[in-house]
Formats: sequence, C-alpha cells, structure tokens
Amino acid sequence: MINSRFAVAIHILSLVASGPREKVTSEYIAGSVNTNPVVIRRITGMLKKAGLLQSQVGTPGAVLTRDPGEISLLDIYLAVQEKEVLFSMHENPNPQCPVGKNIQSALEDTFHTAQTAMEKELASKSLQDIRTRMTL
Repeated sequence: MINSRFAVAIHILSLVASGPREKVTSEYIAGSVNTNPVVIRRITGMLKKAGLLQSQVGTPGAVLTRDPGEISLLDIYLAVQEKEVLFSMHENPNPQCPVGKNIQSALEDTFHTAQTAMEKELASKSLQDIRTRMTL
C-alpha cells in the first residue's frame, strides 16, 4: 500500500528545487511538511540513496542531482516505496472454500495491470510538472 512517504518525498524535492541550499534544512522542510525533522531525514536518506539528492557533511541543505524536469515521479516513488506493491494479496485464504481457493489467481492479473498503469503514469510526469502546477 502506498503511504505518505511518496507525497512527503515530492514535497521535500520541490522545496529543495525552489529554495537556496542553506535555507532548506531538515528543520525547515519539517516545518513545511508539518512533521518531525527525523521523518524528513529518514526520507531524505532514501532520496540520497536513490541518487536524487546530494549533500555534504557540515554544509546545511541539499541539492538535486538532476534538473526537476529530469526526475520522474516514478523515480521518486521507487526511491521511497521500497519493494511495496500497490495492491497486496491477503495470505492463506481457505483452500476448502471455492472463493478462497481461486481469489488470488483471479485478482493477480488485474492487480498487476493496475500497478503497471500507475507506474506508467508516474513515469510520464516529472517533478517539474508538479512544481508547475503549484506555480513555483
């Protein structure tokens, strides 16, 4: 299931793209997101690991590694959602029940198609597209 990490990651990257490096600290971002700076540092770490953000020890703030137009929403999604899928199957349905025995195979293709469609849509949108919609 998608949680708020994805939206927060987009928020973080949008702030980094729009502000001077020294101003956009984890405390500043946390104030904008309205969350704890620890949450921001955790997600920022994921974005750094994915190669979307860069920072230097002893220097406040961070910078994008690419132009906002070159960072797709899929890049961001994959950076923070780890190996999660959009739709999860419940485990161990009752094999003695005609529905329980067949529900997973009946849903598998539909769930996969929906996941693929979502990823295709995210790949077609960039961080800059989101920033433009916010008039930044």
